[in-house]
Amino acid sequence: MSFLILLGIIAVVAFYAISIYNGLVTSRNGYKNAFAQIDVQLTRRHDLIPNLVETVKGYVKHERETLEAVVQARNSAVSGLSSAKSNPGDPQAMQQLAGAENALGQTLGRLFALAEAYPDLKANQNMMQLSEELASTENKVAFARQAYNDSVMQYNNAREVFPSSIFANLFNFQAAELLAIESPEKREPVKVSFS
Repeated sequence: MSFLILLGIIAVVAFYAISIYNGLVTSRNGYKNAFAQIDVQLTRRHDLIPNLVETVKGYVKHERETLEAVVQARNSAVSGLSSAKSNPGDPQAMQQLAGAENALGQTLGRLFALAEAYPDLKANQNMMQLSEELASTENKVAFARQAYNDSVMQYNNAREVFPSSIFANLFNFQAAELLAIESPEKREPVKVSFS
C-alpha cells in the first residue's frame, strides 16, 4: 500500500516537473514567434528604403552625404536584424539591433527633413506612396515590438519564479532581452508628413 502511495507521489511530481518544463519551452517559443513578427515588419521597412532613396536621389543630386548615410544605416540595420534572427532574445544581438534601428530612424528623419526643402519631391506620387507605406510599417513595427516585449516578459517571469527557476537553471533556459529604445525622443515615430 505504501509503495502505491510512493509511486503516486512520484507520478504527481514527475507530471508537475514535465508541465513546468513544457511551460518554459512554450514561453520561449512564444517570444521567438513574436520576434518573427518583428522580423517581417523590419524586413518590409528595410525593403522600402532603397526605393525611397532612389526617389529622393532624382531630386536632390547634391545631397549625396545624406543619401549615403541612409543606405549605410539601412545596411547596418539589416545586419543587426540578421544577427538577432539567429538568436532572438540574446542580449548582445537585441542591443545591436536596437542601436542599428535607432540610427536608421535618425538618418530617415534627416532624409525627410531634407525632402521638405524640395516642393517637387514632396508632391511626387511615388514619394507620397513610399512615405505612407513607411509610416504604416513603422506602426506595425511598434505593435510587433510590444508583442515581443510582452512575450519576453512572460518568458522571463516564468523562468524566474519558484519552482520553475530550478528547472530553468537545470535545463539552461537563458534570460531573454527586451527590444528597447533608449530615450523618449527615439520613441517618437519617424515623421513622414509631406503636406
